Amino acid sequence: MSISTVAKNLSTAAIGATVIVLGIGAVAQATVLTFDDIAPVSDLAPIPNGYGGFDWDNFYYRNGSDTGISLTGYDNGRVSGDYVSFNGFGEPSLVSNSIFDFNSAYLTAAWNNGLSVTVEGLNNGATLYSKTVVVDTTQPTLVNFDYFGVDELRFTSFGGDLTHFALDNFTFNEKATSVPEPTLLPALLSIATLSAGSVLRRKQQQNTKLKQS
Repeated sequence: MSISTVAKNLSTAAIGATVIVLGIGAVAQATVLTFDDIAPVSDLAPIPNGYGGFDWDNFYYRNGSDTGISLTGYDNGRVSGDYVSFNGFGEPSLVSNSIFDFNSAYLTAAWNNGLSVTVEGLNNGATLYSKTVVVDTTQPTLVNFDYFGVDELRFTSFGGDLTHFALDNFTFNEKATSVPEPTLLPALLSIATLSAGSVLRRKQQQNTKLKQS
């Protein structure tokens, strides 16, 4: 194997090792909020702040299996367990936290078929994403949002007299520890480069000894 080939391979290995080091801590674990692990209620109640690590503004939860709302979107919108969340009074509702990725959720119109629900993903007050979906009362609709790096979600519904929607199986990735500080990057790159250079020098010395013998 030529010296140039060895150098190329070592450089590739050094870069790969650095990328691996920088990637440590960047993996996030998906979490699903089903709203079934909040304290049971006889009718409905606001989702308490802190549930799932979020602040919930105008989001309530209720038992969709109650006979009084059977065959409505609250009943049909249940994906796991008995409880679903919904936007109080049919008004806009917010979910906020530190930086997270919003993966997906199931949405169902509570009362009116053809209900439109707009979901915005924001970061520091700026809208990064916006998606509008049309949902019915008969079954939940899985919506894959893939909103990355947001700190707030804003849900707004419209279409018909009653604009409540049911939300279930809210899936997100909470960001893990970030990559090393920028000031550490040159040091990590230097370590990887020095390691590759050391191996290359030893290879050159071995080749020189072989030629002299």
